[in-house]
Amino acid sequence: MHSDTLIQVDQAPIATIIVQPRKSLWDLDLKGLWQYRELLYFLVWRDVKVKYKQTALGVAWAVLQPLLATLIFSVFFGRLARLPSDGIPYPVFVYVAMVPWQYFANALNESSNSLVASQNLIKKVYFPRLVIPLGSVFAGLVDFCFAFLILIGMMFYYGITPSASIFLFPVFLLLAIGTALAGGLWLSALNVQYRDVKYVIPFVTQFWLFATPVVYPSSLVPARYRAWYGLNPMAGVIDGFRYSLLGRGGKPGAMIWVSSAAVVVLLLGGLLYFKKMESTFADVV
Repeated sequence: MHSDTLIQVDQAPIATIIVQPRKSLWDLDLKGLWQYRELLYFLVWRDVKVKYKQTALGVAWAVLQPLLATLIFSVFFGRLARLPSDGIPYPVFVYVAMVPWQYFANALNESSNSLVASQNLIKKVYFPRLVIPLGSVFAGLVDFCFAFLILIGMMFYYGITPSASIFLFPVFLLLAIGTALAGGLWLSALNVQYRDVKYVIPFVTQFWLFATPVVYPSSLVPARYRAWYGLNPMAGVIDGFRYSLLGRGGKPGAMIWVSSAAVVVLLLGGLLYFKKMESTFADVV
């Protein structure tokens, strides 16, 4: 005598993702970006691993770049040209500017080429494309942290004690991240359409370096032009770093407000342009 046994298997429901066009110009799909936060984490980790894979010095490059630049600038601009440094030892004066500048330049370069470098991923699956340049910008914070540790050691060596202005440091760090992200959004979207963008970036960053108060104080800029000088967002970032970490020199004043406004405008414009071009990335890249 045989008996049939009925086995019931419960199947989990299959998630369905419906991709729809944007409803308006301001529909940035931030909710979708949050849903893919785990992908953002893995992209950051991938960028960090790829950067230091099969390198002899590893993360030491994050320290060597700003240190060597500080050494060269200290010799030529500090000793030979004798540029003022607002009463701060010149090596510290330059290095505290090189830390955010190096982060900005590297993040701008990596994020601008991020979409083209991830073209195979873009063509295969759907996800908010915004996580790709975001991953490059956040990955640069790893190098920033290592370089920042050297800055702490230099401040201790020269006997520089932070004042109460140190509590403003997170604000200026966010401003640096926002500046890097704003530039990365514009350039990454443009680089998909025009591949020669990546050849222009090194020239732009070199020119931008000397248009920013890295080797000289912003006090050399005439007072009547200083607010306009703040249209360069990195000018406000570097002045903010010096003021918040070293506690010396004048307050950034109106320049920091102009720089902050410039970052907001560039970031919003970059987000809108990026989202506008997002639907064409898979076809063009």
